[in-house]
Amino acid sequence: MKKIKRIGILTSGGDCAGLNSVISSVVAAAEKKGWEVYGIHNGTEGITESPHGYQVLTLKDFCDSPWPRLSGSYLGSLNKGLRIESLEEVSQRFAKGVKDLGLDAIVLVGGDGSMNIVSNMSRCSKVKMIGIPKTIDNDTPITESSVGFQTAVEYCTTSIDSLELTARSHNRAMIIEVMGRDAGHLAIHSAIAGQADVCLIPEVPYSLDGIIEKLKEIKDRGRNHAVIVVSEGCKTEDGYTVSQRSNMVGEKVYGGISEYLNAELTKRYHGMQFRSVTLGHLQRSGVPSARDRLLAYLFGAHAVELLDKGEDRRMVIWKDGKISSVPLADVVKAGTTFVNPKGKYVTTAKALGIYVGEI
Repeated sequence: MKKIKRIGILTSGGDCAGLNSVISSVVAAAEKKGWEVYGIHNGTEGITESPHGYQVLTLKDFCDSPWPRLSGSYLGSLNKGLRIESLEEVSQRFAKGVKDLGLDAIVLVGGDGSMNIVSNMSRCSKVKMIGIPKTIDNDTPITESSVGFQTAVEYCTTSIDSLELTARSHNRAMIIEVMGRDAGHLAIHSAIAGQADVCLIPEVPYSLDGIIEKLKEIKDRGRNHAVIVVSEGCKTEDGYTVSQRSNMVGEKVYGGISEYLNAELTKRYHGMQFRSVTLGHLQRSGVPSARDRLLAYLFGAHAVELLDKGEDRRMVIWKDGKISSVPLADVVKAGTTFVNPKGKYVTTAKALGIYVGEI
């Protein structure tokens, strides 16, 4: 087994709170083993593009700074997608970049899409790779929790609390659109915690009449306001995707479902005024929660231990109250983890009286 002397760490995909804590943990654990750590700038572009973007990270320069306590990515990230036809070409450039930088292994901090793409690149380059899951969507398979999710849930819940007060003041129903893409984890978690009245997620069909019936029920109890939480990946009642724009590779970017609901409910129900709010990228920001920082430090240190033991192409996970790892092939095969319509979060929401769709 080749002895490790230098590793690279990069963040890929959308940013979230806790990324810098992961980097800090990897730097600290690797330095104790005498390894050199290259922080790769702007995701895979720091390796595939020339000149390569990187810097040497040390305890003194990074871990002893404020960065581990901040959100965002100190190294920058890459979240513009990758055309499938370019994967082979990019993998070749990735292999050359790894050789140029003299890397013995790579720690990738990313979501399910990044795990798939970068694991293919690392296989082509024959460099060891360990993945660490991060996403505010919490849809990375097998692991029960990903870095960044808990901080996003707390932000959304705080927003629900704040918007409920203005809704109460003006006899309004506030429609709050949260992120999550095709998975409703962020919406259902924050809706339960924030005591929302309606929670719409992509995994469960809904009807506008069902929402209106819930609002009427609230009015009949003597309350003059309501809170509706909707995940950005929800479709219209007729099953159409609401999208406002495309990203750099032509993929539709979700957004606009709250405005759709606002317009339709305003036409059909006059018992309350409706206002829509899209929380947007604020969900990725803020000071990382204690939970996300703890998870980040555990994941980072464990990734270094796996490399030290000669492990390769595995992803660190949190499951059943323990930290472990699984083959990246299993992660790619499992795909996106969605909210279970019959699972504990949906059934709990229903038990609390939240309308979660036609289920």
